[in-house]
Amino acid sequence: MAPFGSVANTNTKPPSSSSFAYGAALAALATATAVATASSCDATSSSTCQCEGASISISSLTNDEAESEIDTDALPTFAMSEVAQHNGTADDGSVWMTYGGFVYDVTNFVANHPGGSDKIMLAAGGAIEPHWHVYRQHFASDLPLRLMEKMLIGHLHPTDQLQIDTAMDNLTSTTDDPYEHEPHRSPLLLVHSDTPMNAEVPSDIITKEYITPVGLFYIRHHHPVPLLSEEEVKEFRLEVDLSLLDKSKSGGSSGDEDGDTKQTAKLSLKQIQSLPKVEVTTTLQCSGNRRSGFNDLRRTSGTPWGQGAISTAKWGGARLVDVLMLAAEQQQQEVAAASVDDGIDGNAVETKKATKKKGKKRSNNSKDKKGDDPSLLKTLQNLQTLLQDHPTLQHLRMESLDGMLASIDILKALSPFGDVILAYEMNDEALPRDHGYPLRVIVPGYAAVRNVKWVSRLELSNEEAVGAWQRGLNYKVLPPAVVDAKNVDLDGMPGLGEVSVFSGITDVERVGDEGKKMVPGETVLVKASGWAWAGGGRNIVRVDITGDNGKTWETANITQGSKQPYGRSWAWVFWETDAIPAKVCDDGVSVELSCKGVDMAFNTQPESSDGLWNVRGLANNSWFRLRHKVGDDQ
Repeated sequence: MAPFGSVANTNTKPPSSSSFAYGAALAALATATAVATASSCDATSSSTCQCEGASISISSLTNDEAESEIDTDALPTFAMSEVAQHNGTADDGSVWMTYGGFVYDVTNFVANHPGGSDKIMLAAGGAIEPHWHVYRQHFASDLPLRLMEKMLIGHLHPTDQLQIDTAMDNLTSTTDDPYEHEPHRSPLLLVHSDTPMNAEVPSDIITKEYITPVGLFYIRHHHPVPLLSEEEVKEFRLEVDLSLLDKSKSGGSSGDEDGDTKQTAKLSLKQIQSLPKVEVTTTLQCSGNRRSGFNDLRRTSGTPWGQGAISTAKWGGARLVDVLMLAAEQQQQEVAAASVDDGIDGNAVETKKATKKKGKKRSNNSKDKKGDDPSLLKTLQNLQTLLQDHPTLQHLRMESLDGMLASIDILKALSPFGDVILAYEMNDEALPRDHGYPLRVIVPGYAAVRNVKWVSRLELSNEEAVGAWQRGLNYKVLPPAVVDAKNVDLDGMPGLGEVSVFSGITDVERVGDEGKKMVPGETVLVKASGWAWAGGGRNIVRVDITGDNGKTWETANITQGSKQPYGRSWAWVFWETDAIPAKVCDDGVSVELSCKGVDMAFNTQPESSDGLWNVRGLANNSWFRLRHKVGDDQ
C-alpha cells in the first residue's frame, strides 16, 4: 500500500482580510469531492465488497505489530460515484472514503474516531485529502495508516483520483495555507506536530521557574491559530446569550430557534477590559499528559505526551460573573430602549439618557406588579436566587473563533470561589496568539480543554455544549475493558472537567560518593525534585518518593506553592528531597524513583496505570516513575 503523503504548498500570498486563512480551505472541502464525484467515470467495480463485521478500534493495534502485507493488485476498482453512495445515509449505513487512490470502508470505525464521529463524517462518501489538508495531525504518526490498512477494500479509478489531485492543486494554489501564519515558537519546546502545533516542555525545564515563561508554556492546538487584523480586533465582539433566563421562566429551552437574538449581548474587548481586573495564577495540563505511559501497555490514540504538557501562568482579566452582569445590563438597556418611542422628543441623545436612567431604576426594583424579577443583573448577583429561579440552568457553553465548543457546570462558572475569568493578559503581557488572543476563558482546576482559547461566544444553557470536544470520544475516559466505542452511550458519560491529582520528577542527582563505582542492587543516596498538582483547587498536602518500588517512602519538602488559599489551590507546588535511598538498577549506573502526590481530600495516585488505561489515553495519574542515570559508565 502506498504510504501517506502530505500536500505540498508553495503559496506565499499575504494574509487575506478574513480572520482565518483556513476558512477558504474549509469552504473548498465540498468542492474537491464534488468535482471528482460529478465527473466520475464508469469503472469496473464490485458493490458487494464488504469489510469484516468487527469494529475497528485503536487498541486493536499492538505496539509490536508488523505492518500488514496486502495484495492490492487483487482488490476491485470503484468509481467515485459509487463511493458517494456510501455516505452513511443508505439503509445499510455504510460509510466509504477515498485517499491516495484507494477506497476504504470506515463504517465500523466511525464511532471510534478520536476526533469524534461528526468530524470523520465530513468526508463520508468522498475524499479525505482536503480534510487532512487542515487536520494535519494525521501525518504525525503511523497510526492512521495502520488503522486504514484494516479498512482497505479497493482502488479508486485513476481518472477520479486525478480529479481529486487537480482539485487539491487548485485548493493549495488559490487559497492561503491554513498554517502559513503561525506564531513563532521557542526551539526549546519538544514538538510532536507543527501543523497543528502540539509541543511540550522538556522535563529538565518544567520546574526551572514557578511561573512558566510565555515562550515555554506548552502548546496544544486542534486547528491553525486564528489570525486577526488590528481592525478585526477593534470590531471583535464577545457574544453573551442570556436567553435561558427568560425561557426557563416561560418553560422554553435554550435550543428554541426564536430565542437566541433577543437576549444576546455583544461586548467589545474594550468594555471587558473596563471591568475590574483580577489575576489568577493557575496550572493548565493537557488531558493527555503522560499518554506515552499508557502506550507502553497498549496503544492509545493522540499525541504521545511525556510529562511536559503542563505549565503555570498568571492570568489577568475580568471575572466571568462581571462579564455576565455587564451583558445583562446591556440587555436591560436595549429592552428599555426598544420600549421608548423614538419620536417623542426627537432627540436621540435624550432618549438614550432616559433609557439608561430607566434601566438603572429597574435594576433596583426587586419585583414588578406581576411578581417577576425584571432585572437580569440582580439575578446574576445572587447565585442561590439564580438557581432557584432558573432550575434548568446547568451549564455555561463556550465557543471559540476556531469553532471549538465546550462547556462547564454552572456552579463552577458562577461561584465566587471558582475564580473563572476571561483573560486578556498572560504573565503581565498581552495574551499571545498561541494561548488565546484576544480573549480566553480560564477555568482553574479543570482540564485545560475547558479553558477555551479565542473565545467568541458564551451561553447560559440547560444542556452541555454539542460537539466532539464535549460529547464525543475526544475527552471521555472509557473503562479499561472498553476498546470499541461503537456501543457506548457517550452522551451519558461525562467529559473531563475537574481533574485528579498528579505529580512528576524533573531532576535526580547522586549525593556523596559521586566517583564511587555503583553495584547493581546496592543502595545509594540521591536527591530529587519535581512538581505536584491537584484539580478542583485541592491543596497538595504531601508528596511521597520511593527509590525501591514502594517498599519504603520518604516525604518531600514542598518548596513553592504551599501557601495557596485553602480549597483554591489552583497552581502546582514544587518539591525536593534531601538524601533518600535508592536501589541501583541492573545497568549499574541508574536508579528508578517513583513519586505520588496527596491532596487535601487525601486522594493519591494509584501505583499502576493498568487500571487507568483507556483507549483515548487520558488522565494518567499513576505513580510517576523515572529511571535516571546518576553514575558514570564503567
